Amino acid sequence: MRLHQLKNVPGARHRRKRLGCGESSGHGKTSTRGGKGQTARTGSSLRIPFEGGQTPFYRRMPKRGFNNARFKTRFAVVNVEALNQFSANAEVDEKALRQSGLVNGRIDGVKILGDGELQKKLTVRAHAFSASAKAQIEKAGGQIELLTLAAPKQEKPESDTAPKPKAAKSKSAKPRQPKNKKA
Repeated sequence: MRLHQLKNVPGARHRRKRLGCGESSGHGKTSTRGGKGQTARTGSSLRIPFEGGQTPFYRRMPKRGFNNARFKTRFAVVNVEALNQFSANAEVDEKALRQSGLVNGRIDGVKILGDGELQKKLTVRAHAFSASAKAQIEKAGGQIELLTLAAPKQEKPESDTAPKPKAAKSKSAKPRQPKNKKA
């Protein structure tokens, strides 16, 4: 193949629409914009749910359900097979998993799942274990230690409404002199 033999993929290049070039072109007069009105004007782009000022459908429908995502417990998931990279009789906890790169980011706890085979005796500390992971670790002669999730820290908001102590007036300032009244 040579440079002069290169061709565009069919459909990759489109002819430019030539607007306003006579009625018989199909793109004359209103130039594909339809009749008069808001959408015929330059810069007109209505958001998708806009229905011309009528209450849109998504607001006419009632709210349903709830979303508790803000308080969801996020576990980092590690499979048993990944634990084979640790030396035998090692103690595996969140810190060790982070150092090995198996766990990263902001998480609430670590969960061990039972995918794969474990060939080493390990002491594994985690916040949750699947039944198969628990069985595999104990079958390999290891131990599991179930950790409890730390309760979320309650931050006390500093109230702006609390009265602040007033600064004492300094006595070194000169007392105000009364103004002389003219009779």
